[in-house]
Amino acid sequence: MIRKFFTLLILTCLIFFSIGIKSSKAAGSQFVIINKSTNQLAYYENGKFIKVFKVATGRKPSYTPEGKFKIVNKIVNRPYYKEGIPGGDPRNPLGNRWLGLNARGTWGTTYAIHGNNNPSSIGKYVSSGCIRMYDNEVEWLFARIKVNTPVVITTSTKAFNTIAKANGYKVTGTNTNPSLPSTNVGILKLGNRGTAVKSLQKKLTSLGYSTKGIDGIFGYHTDQAVRRFQKDHHLKVDGIVGAATIKALGGL
Repeated sequence: MIRKFFTLLILTCLIFFSIGIKSSKAAGSQFVIINKSTNQLAYYENGKFIKVFKVATGRKPSYTPEGKFKIVNKIVNRPYYKEGIPGGDPRNPLGNRWLGLNARGTWGTTYAIHGNNNPSSIGKYVSSGCIRMYDNEVEWLFARIKVNTPVVITTSTKAFNTIAKANGYKVTGTNTNPSLPSTNVGILKLGNRGTAVKSLQKKLTSLGYSTKGIDGIFGYHTDQAVRRFQKDHHLKVDGIVGAATIKALGGL
């Protein structure tokens, strides 16, 4: 009798384990990359780049964790427990969708990709660690993405496809979305932070356009240095470092 019990228990565990593997494989056709250097999120499916979104990340570089994580829960209209604001309330800073991440030993309760009730914050470094999206765009992502989908968060000078390959993902084609930079460093502008900005500051300084320091923060002085460089090289003077400005700089 005891032997039959343990045999049944083992078979039950094996069945449960096999179901877990299938679930993981189902999510394996999708993955997400978040690049804090440009504050953009790229969504891939079946090895193909599908779409890119503008996001907001941590006020300080250390706030939004970097590494490989998974989406471990999906919540519609999550309450903002800290202030006692119910889900779906216009005052709720978590927006209408929550994709929880298993970052830094948490299980989708602390760090997440979520909406926000302040659209003007998107694209900036303003959060306490989460990744904010526009409500309508996180709805689009939420409807498609599965639990256990991998999420890579990094600060990189590389294009999304390059980041994907470096993390072991096979990708085909190119980043064809018009809002996604096709250069290796992407578009840099006022408010960006990271190693790509530091490379820009070093390049500008070496060419005689002082950024008043090399700190990896695209602030006022870096913006002014970019504008002076653009004016001297007959480029559009907008302070935005896109493909034309990067080419004129000789790369970053």
